[in-house]
Amino acid sequence: MLTSSNTTTITLREAGAADLVAVNRLIDAAIMTWDLPERVKRLSRPSYHYKSHDLETIKLVVEEDSAHHVVGIAAWEPVGSIDALEGYSAMLLHGLYVMPDHHHQGIGTQLLRAAEQAAIDKGFSGLLVKAQASAAGFFKANGMQPLEVGDTRRDYKHRYWKLLKH
Repeated sequence: MLTSSNTTTITLREAGAADLVAVNRLIDAAIMTWDLPERVKRLSRPSYHYKSHDLETIKLVVEEDSAHHVVGIAAWEPVGSIDALEGYSAMLLHGLYVMPDHHHQGIGTQLLRAAEQAAIDKGFSGLLVKAQASAAGFFKANGMQPLEVGDTRRDYKHRYWKLLKH
């Protein structure tokens, strides 16, 4: 639990299928802030939405304010060896979104810390994220290192890695 600068209490909990409408609404709001053409944002939004079958393999957590509104989400899953750094096991931070009017209140950082702790608890060596370009500063500020693109046909340009201490 954390208290933001405006004294709103924020609670982290695991999400379920009943949360998906609120989760996907938050994702839509976040995407609309990205520096992309409006048409691209509108057409790409559905591809970022989570569906109930995703919960079979992806761990989804939400941050709620004291009125039980979802103000942040994070989703993670193990990655295959093709995506992990050689010699390391990794968990992929599949998505991290914060409601635009709740930016800069520590919610994203708390969600990132929850993902890191989940990776440590599961015995993974590190955390990998394929970030939106505009999120680079956030991930770098939180100790994640950019990865070089080795294969332009396969490697996403904005990948970040953090070796976790057990």
